[in-house]
Amino acid sequence: MWLFVFFDLPVVTKKERKVAALFRKNLMKDGFVMLQFSVYIRHCASYESQAVHVKRVKAFVPETGMVSILSVTDKQYSDIVNIWGKKQKKVPTEPLQLEFF
Repeated sequence: MWLFVFFDLPVVTKKERKVAALFRKNLMKDGFVMLQFSVYIRHCASYESQAVHVKRVKAFVPETGMVSILSVTDKQYSDIVNIWGKKQKKVPTEPLQLEFF
């Protein structure tokens, strides 16, 4: 069983950014890993484990914003199609040469 947590939290003010960062940290403390910036996933071995983690996420959801939790079976998770683009080229690490005329 896999849990997906999707969220869209306000981050306009410094306080909102702090609350959103705390939410992400709490997800990671509970064993979730970041799939994308606002999408975290966690494997649960049983329905009982799933219920525990859903309850924990609900406990630290911020007052504002939107959080969704999706549960999928291992079979459904294995059907995910991931598509990656080309890797970005590394930026040269040598110092920039300035020319003066």
